[in-house]
Amino acid sequence: MPDCEFTESRLRCVLPFEAAPAEVRLLRRAAFQQLSRWGMLVAADEAELLVAELATNVVKHVGEGASATLILERKAECLRLEVHDKSPVIPVVREAGCGDEYGRGLHLLAAMAGDWGTVLTAAGKAVWCEIPLSSGSNCRRIERAVEALENYEGAARGLGQHRRGREVSLVESAVELIADLLHWSSACGHDPDDILDRAQMHYEAESEAA
Repeated sequence: MPDCEFTESRLRCVLPFEAAPAEVRLLRRAAFQQLSRWGMLVAADEAELLVAELATNVVKHVGEGASATLILERKAECLRLEVHDKSPVIPVVREAGCGDEYGRGLHLLAAMAGDWGTVLTAAGKAVWCEIPLSSGSNCRRIERAVEALENYEGAARGLGQHRRGREVSLVESAVELIADLLHWSSACGHDPDDILDRAQMHYEAESEAA
């Protein structure tokens, strides 16, 4: 399964996959890792289950081996998941107990997601769902931090640094960014230890209030 491909929108990730049980497991893992990078762990567990349900429906009802695409996107106060496939057949929610596996899958989707739907596309169809996200300041702070680190990481690569593994890249960038900020504070005549103490106090106060 290929890595994420980023579009112009920073919080958007495209994951092509092949409809197969083994790929569904890899897709769940990739979605969890991407949401971790975005600072959206609050939605990661639920998203994993929804991704598995959407991808499994492609395996069952489009066919094993079919090509499909998962799109993760932050939209306003929700996380949107979309699975695109090449079948034009729109799934229909049926009454419980009718024996239709697609119907049971959609009932599960409707129960877990804040909203969901289907749409025909030029190549087939898309089934989408949305997970509400916290609108609290802590969530926004995490997202701002991720955006700042990704910008910083991109600037570092522009200076000739080699790209590192995704799981360690942001952590290393965070250490480098903090070090650079301390250099900046010292150059401006501030005490770096005082800056660190104030940041720690600010963090602890907000964590206790959360």
